[in-house]
Amino acid sequence: MHRILRDVSDRGPGSGAALGPLMDTFGRHVTYLRVSVTDRCDFRCVYCMSEHMTFLPKQDLLTLEELDRLCSAFVARGVRKLRLTGGEPLVRRDVMTLFRALSRHLETGRLEELTLTTNGSQLARYAADLAACGVKRVNVSVDTLDPDKFRTVTRWGDLGKVMEGIAAAKAAGIKIKLNAVALRDVNAGEIAGLMEWAHGEGHDLSLIEVMPLGEVGAERVDQYLPLSEVRAGLEARFTLIDSAHRTGGPARYVEVKETGGRLGFITPLTHNFCEGCNRVRVTCTGTLFMCLGQEDAADLRTPLRASPDDAVLQAAIDAAIVRKPKGHDFVIDRTTRIPAVSRHMSTTGG
Repeated sequence: MHRILRDVSDRGPGSGAALGPLMDTFGRHVTYLRVSVTDRCDFRCVYCMSEHMTFLPKQDLLTLEELDRLCSAFVARGVRKLRLTGGEPLVRRDVMTLFRALSRHLETGRLEELTLTTNGSQLARYAADLAACGVKRVNVSVDTLDPDKFRTVTRWGDLGKVMEGIAAAKAAGIKIKLNAVALRDVNAGEIAGLMEWAHGEGHDLSLIEVMPLGEVGAERVDQYLPLSEVRAGLEARFTLIDSAHRTGGPARYVEVKETGGRLGFITPLTHNFCEGCNRVRVTCTGTLFMCLGQEDAADLRTPLRASPDDAVLQAAIDAAIVRKPKGHDFVIDRTTRIPAVSRHMSTTGG
């Protein structure tokens, strides 16, 4: 399968290699692509999904060969960082075939980073293989270190398996960045301890404000904890020094003097990060979202399947990028009851 994927995606002149880099109408170069390989997940996190989700029929998903060709078309246009997401990407059958195929872009130097966001449940199984594919770092979602609370937040998750996965990735030489969604009345009192543990293990930690995407069976206003409030609480105990460190994503970082570690803040509501956005997202069905917080999207599956040559696909990508908006309109308050967008985060890709 690895050989087949290489043959499908290396298309020469028709691949878009002669085309220029992707730039939107605000002068922002698109160099970072997040691709969901599945909308399915083995967790049901309370801020991400409802407990009884209806997932897409498997026949609606792009094949692994199509995902490789699509990613490669973006790499040919100057995308330097590629993140595979879900749902939970590691529950996609034969997903390592895709990682192995895409790793050729690391070998040629056209791709700077191939990585993934995961809940960690399958990481112990795949860590060594991911490292062999050139994956240098992964993002793992951990919102609490309390096993019972972890089960409550994820509904189905096992903290012990996630910790095994993190340890396996560390042993394989993969750098870990932990992501934690700040949730009022859930983990607000644990964030300092989570940070100290993460930094003690050599991991970075990024905190994320809950985002108003999809119905999840809970009031988002009750979940929402502004990171401005979290930061103020941390500054009462720790010395936070603003850092120029960037990973290509939306986080803004500080160095924590007392722990020696790095802490990131992802603040789509209290301080959005749209002005420097270099990212687009593609769903597992081939739908391109130019902005996480907007409904406008472009169908890439049809042009992908319309021709074995990538010219039609590249034209569709160009037409979509010029529609990339300046920013999103996320709001969470008592008067705004419906989500900003109706789709779930697992559909778009985390």
